This record gives sequence, C-alpha cells and structure tokens, in this order.
Amino acid sequence: MTLVIVWGIFDVVYVLYQRMTTPPYFLLDINDILATFGAFMAVLIAIEIFANIVIYLQSEMIHLRLVISTALMAAARKVIVLDYSVNNYQEVLAVGCVILALAVCYWLIVLSARHQDQDDTVNQKAEQPFQRSEQ
Repeated sequence: MTLVIVWGIFDVVYVLYQRMTTPPYFLLDINDILATFGAFMAVLIAIEIFANIVIYLQSEMIHLRLVISTALMAAARKVIVLDYSVNNYQEVLAVGCVILALAVCYWLIVLSARHQDQDDTVNQKAEQPFQRSEQ
C-alpha cells in the first residue's frame, strides 16, 4: 500500500512536470488542472485508506468517523473531477444524494460521540464521593 501511495505521488509530480515543460510553458488549461488535482486527491484518499487500515490493525476496531470522512473526501473528489457536460442530471443527483447521506452519517457519529462524552463525564462525577466544604 505504501508503494502505491509513493508511486501515486511520483506520478502526480511527473505529470505536472510534463504539463509545465511543454509549450506553452508554465501554462495549464482547466482540464490539466482538474486532472492534476484529481490525481492529487486520489493520493490523499489512498493515504486516508492506509491510515484506516493501520488504525484497524492496531486497535482491531473500525473507526467510523475516519471511514466516513474518507468516503466524503472520495465523493468530493468525484464532484471536482466530474465532467458536467458529459454526465446527465441523474448521475449528478446520485452523487449529491451520496454526499448528503455521508454527511448525515458523519453528523450522527459526531453527535453520538458528543453524547457519549457527556455521559462519561456525568458518570465520573456520580462516582466521586460527595465532599462537603468546611466553612
């Protein structure tokens, strides 16, 4: 997996170098920028997936917040590199629904974690003995 990530980084740098050194020099059109940014986002997604795997192997637990955020990043990459002139409205609507569903899942996970932290704080305070202040 690490080799794939390093290969992806070198590929992004190489493609960017190629595009910058061909006439007209140091000038990128919108398609070049989108292709380069899409490849860069793919490398970032690969790094996130690698982090998910490492965390799972260390703790043997799936961390949903990290998995959902990785999926959101992949969906954001899809929106950025999506060619709206070729795709019809159903595909764009489907991607939007996926992003909305992922955002709701992420929000529910964060909300659940916040409530769990509050419950833990209340339980810790309840377990402490009552101390009367001397006046």
